[in-house]
Amino acid sequence: MKRKDFIKSVIFIGIFLLALLPVSYIVRTNGDVKDRFSGFYAEKEDTIDIVMIGSSPVFPYYSAPMLWGETGIAAYPLSSNVQRPAAMKYLVKEAEKTQSPSLYIFEMRMYTMKDEDLRANMAYTRGVTDNLRYSANRVETIQAMVPASEDRLSFYIDLFKYHTNWKMFALASEWGNWRYRKESELKGFFIKDEVGPTARPEVGGAEGELAIPPEQEAYLKDLLAYLQENELQALFIVSPYGESLEDQQMYNYMSGIVEEAGYNFLNMNNYYDEIGIVFEEDFADYASHTNVVGAGKCTAFLKNYLLENYSFEDKRGNSAYVSWDKAYEKWKTDAEAACAVVAERIANEDYAVIEGE
Repeated sequence: MKRKDFIKSVIFIGIFLLALLPVSYIVRTNGDVKDRFSGFYAEKEDTIDIVMIGSSPVFPYYSAPMLWGETGIAAYPLSSNVQRPAAMKYLVKEAEKTQSPSLYIFEMRMYTMKDEDLRANMAYTRGVTDNLRYSANRVETIQAMVPASEDRLSFYIDLFKYHTNWKMFALASEWGNWRYRKESELKGFFIKDEVGPTARPEVGGAEGELAIPPEQEAYLKDLLAYLQENELQALFIVSPYGESLEDQQMYNYMSGIVEEAGYNFLNMNNYYDEIGIVFEEDFADYASHTNVVGAGKCTAFLKNYLLENYSFEDKRGNSAYVSWDKAYEKWKTDAEAACAVVAERIANEDYAVIEGE
């Protein structure tokens, strides 16, 4: 092949590959997780104070717009449904590419579960890997989360999985994802207005320890070592829910590991009264995730804890945070409407129906 033809071929292949990236980003299945990650990438560099990492207890429990409006602290959730602990270190690495947060917050509920059970449903892995922009860190994340014996190719090039998902091109909202940078109006927060009542657990604050699955303990210690090595500040939390005694004792066990490493561990299941959480009214799905009313309470409690234990600059009034002011105004309107729906559902005993039941 002549040199000129070779150069043309290289240029053509390069252009072809560059064209595949926006196509791949657009055809990834839409939803709140995709919007949340794309929204994180859209944030201006070095403007996020707190990055929250973890499973589904993160994004419906803690309102980033509310926290911003009341404190001037910019917090953003990098969370996905049933997020495996194996992903957490790599999500920190991803966040550090564009942000320098003062604090990382990790939600610890998934550390009570065996990783082999979480791996059984690869949607729990893809919730992370398929929502990362293409990069070397994405490759490392896949290698850490997908066994070599499985088909990694469809993870590396997720267009192989979503190549039939052309309906995404018919959605105007998805065209904004061509660079995987599309602003999240509520900064990753997800409002729930359902009601699923349950009795208050009797085990909050219980003593005793129970070891967590050994692979999860290894992931936790690896994460702690990474945070220490890179001098990153972190807080580890457990959101209030219908926990069991075994869960509570595993959190006691985790607390010892985390605090020995020099970090704070906040199990909110020890503070039901202080939070003001009402299990018969403040949950959307029978004590698994809060509705908008419970979210307001949990956000307020976490806000007070943060202000008492860490130092943050109040950035309200800073021109770089206009989108956060807009998010706060939208949240106030949307949350007020959702709270009214919750109140009506409680009055009418119109309770959530869980799929499969």
